[in-house]
Amino acid sequence: MADTKAAPKVLDDARGRLEDIYERLDASDDARNRLSRPQQLIEASIPVRMDDGSLQIFPAWRVQYDLTRGPGKGGIRFHPDVNADEVTALSFWMAIKCAVVDLPYGGAKGGVCVDPKKLSRMELERLSRGYIRAMFDVIGPDLDIPAPDVNTNETIMGWMADEYSNIARAQTPAVITGKPLGLGGSVGRVAATGEGALEVLRIWIEQQDKKPEDLCVAVQGFGNAGYYFAKAALELGFRIVAVSDSKGAVYSKKGLDVEAIWKHKNETRELKGIIYSESSVGDEEGVEKLSNDELLSLDVDVLALAALENVITEDNADDVQAGMILELANGPVTSKADKALNKRNIPVLPDVLVNTGGVIVSYFEWIQNRTGDYWTADMVQERMNKRIGDEAEACFKLAKEENIDLRTAAYMQGIRRITKAMDDRGNQGYFNGDC
Repeated sequence: MADTKAAPKVLDDARGRLEDIYERLDASDDARNRLSRPQQLIEASIPVRMDDGSLQIFPAWRVQYDLTRGPGKGGIRFHPDVNADEVTALSFWMAIKCAVVDLPYGGAKGGVCVDPKKLSRMELERLSRGYIRAMFDVIGPDLDIPAPDVNTNETIMGWMADEYSNIARAQTPAVITGKPLGLGGSVGRVAATGEGALEVLRIWIEQQDKKPEDLCVAVQGFGNAGYYFAKAALELGFRIVAVSDSKGAVYSKKGLDVEAIWKHKNETRELKGIIYSESSVGDEEGVEKLSNDELLSLDVDVLALAALENVITEDNADDVQAGMILELANGPVTSKADKALNKRNIPVLPDVLVNTGGVIVSYFEWIQNRTGDYWTADMVQERMNKRIGDEAEACFKLAKEENIDLRTAAYMQGIRRITKAMDDRGNQGYFNGDC
């Protein structure tokens, strides 16, 4: 079961960032009240018949934090530490994130408390379909559109979309995004979070008059987002010197061969360091094995955080030696750590901007499913880079004009759009005739 004692801190930390934003925006009391709690939290128990004939029950949640700007949007994660408070915090971040890049969505999130690595493929399919049966009444193309998250992938999304269509007695591909291509998925979706993060980083360093080939990067979290970010960053000229997964990290000052490491990990589930050079690929020679904590304190130009929440806290913020932090994961830096990093002039490119590539391409998939007009890879890439690039430049400009950190600027950009949508429906000031 999840650690319910520690989990509320994630939600409290997420909400605690809002007070300063509200004051800067002069947000109405109505908007503040509406954003203080989720609109809807659904909890379910999913029974699954295991391969040995036994029955197990898995707790599951779907939270719709705010749907003011459109149907809910947010992934479903399978993890043994998932709980209601974590899912609520993630749905809150999704509301902000969608607004930061001006998508017509609200924020939602789902989760199942399970260790998927302990399930067979057939048990995993039963659980995935069971989740849709439990949540059928609160999701749909016009209500709430789930997507992949931690420990879920396109295969699981395909099962879920199929189960929804079976229950609805209709073909409804737009109910789920992140599906396999054969079931209505969009090209570019799998790599979108990592590649979108790289586009934000590219624009940032360009504004700082820096070049990719002069910068080294450490990637904490070598899952889907971390791999595609590292792969694209290497192609752009960055030197990837360290990567890590839950078991540890590998480091080489000369640079690592991201593709070879990823292939080896998928074949063996073991993170093995392989050096990259122009002339050869050297297996293990010159590679150091580090702990995850040691990776976080490496002296690198960019520390990319692509794992889970609360990785950098007030306890280890002073150990960070990176020139900047790039948040591919949701909430990897706590608010107290943010303040410590700001004092040391270490910029943090925030999650609510950096990791929006995935939801942007999910939005494109939703459009393609509803229209039947499917786009090429080049079209998807161009439109994703345009949207995330325009919103990143607006965020960086706001930070400079207001003399604020990048997270505050991103939150202001998103919250302003959400509160305007709320106030456009009428607030206390309007009904009192004050405006």
